[in-house]
Amino acid sequence: MKIKKIAAGIVVLVLMVLSNFLIAVFQPAVDDEHINVEMVVKADQELTPTVYYLTSQQSPGESFSEEQAVRGEYTKTGKKQTISFEVPANVTCIRIDPCENGEKVTVEDIRLTYKDETINAGEFSLEQAASVNDAEHIQSVDGGILVKKGSQDPNLTWNVSSEDILSSVAEGLKPQHTAVKILFCVVIDVMVIILWKKRRVVLEVPKEIIGNRKLIFSLAKNDFKTRFAGSYFGIIWAFVQPIVTVLVYWFVFEKALSAGAQTTRAGITVPYVLWLIAGLVPWFFFSEVLSAGTNVLIEYSYLVKKVVFKISILPVVKIVSSLFVHLFFLAFTLILYCCYQYYPTPYMLQLFYYSFCMIMLCLGIVYATSAIVVFFRDLSQVINIVLQVGMWATPIMWNIDTMIGRVSPVILGILKLNPMYYVVSGYRDSLINHVWFWDRPEITLYFWIVVAIVFGIGFTIFKKLQVHFADVL
Repeated sequence: MKIKKIAAGIVVLVLMVLSNFLIAVFQPAVDDEHINVEMVVKADQELTPTVYYLTSQQSPGESFSEEQAVRGEYTKTGKKQTISFEVPANVTCIRIDPCENGEKVTVEDIRLTYKDETINAGEFSLEQAASVNDAEHIQSVDGGILVKKGSQDPNLTWNVSSEDILSSVAEGLKPQHTAVKILFCVVIDVMVIILWKKRRVVLEVPKEIIGNRKLIFSLAKNDFKTRFAGSYFGIIWAFVQPIVTVLVYWFVFEKALSAGAQTTRAGITVPYVLWLIAGLVPWFFFSEVLSAGTNVLIEYSYLVKKVVFKISILPVVKIVSSLFVHLFFLAFTLILYCCYQYYPTPYMLQLFYYSFCMIMLCLGIVYATSAIVVFFRDLSQVINIVLQVGMWATPIMWNIDTMIGRVSPVILGILKLNPMYYVVSGYRDSLINHVWFWDRPEITLYFWIVVAIVFGIGFTIFKKLQVHFADVL
């Protein structure tokens, strides 16, 4: 027994050293960082200059769109004012429209910056411009460019080197990445030590699941069938309702509200229905598990009262039951993407990883809510309200990438603390952006820390209250 314990300890130590080594040599992606286009503007009246951009994910000849436009505010009439526009770091082409309202605008010192450091990515003079629209109303002046309002839309376009920008950003990120790597190593080491000391408690759940896997699957299958028992079409309703919900949201946002195609943080533009369903599919599963799982002990009270029954597997039963519909919708989503000529790629294998992430998050939450609701029945109504708010707090129907530069970074940071943001973004990374989960190490680590805390608290609450379930029910 002692030899087994020593061997297990050595394995854990080796895994800890290996994880620290992998973190140390890992080079995070920088193409999802943002830089600033800065310029000094002087005009004869207040105006709203605009910067349009293309990214490395787009073809060189692609047209500029409103989805990839950043607007500034010039308010110091007759005086010089520095205006900054935030754009993706993988930008390849920039178009400046300075003369939206004013009759005469001078633009000076156009440059790209990252963390207040100027990036050497080309000269932004009239002579260096790749194209000039309405050239007769644009001319060079000392230190800048003079733009007069003409019959057309006076603007200038420059091509920039995305490789040079990303290289400069990578250099600027080195100190930050080093600090993050050290934090990663410390957190992982601490978590491994805690898990090692609490290994009996940690292994209790997977042991019970593996030992009762046939019972869990049988109960889950029966649970799925009985939800629609007595109805003529039976389990077909489980698939019809989410499809109708997707169609309603698609019609309201794309057709009625003219949401149009969405541009992701990687600069990829996709039809709204594809962007929408990538966020709705994981949310359907999450909300279904939370709603049904919270009441699982009450629903199966006759099993809870049995002394020999392992009631800790009941939340797992609800998760497996909901997985049947979730897997169907993953297949439906892939077929829909193929219909729009977005064919499967290796990145889509990550859908299983993000589904597992969601399962672990749901399991931790449901362990807590299912135990508490036995003593506080109003929790079911609270959960329904939280899910309603959570659906709109999570970027499912709206695009958080288009809010950069328009909303306070503090608010965006708070919205990203929602663990479902990681899952929803992950589904879109797998289906649309083609980004691996290890390319976003900071948010991946944050998510799993949250899951570990939620799972630990949830399972502890469940075990503490378990002895009283039969008496209350």
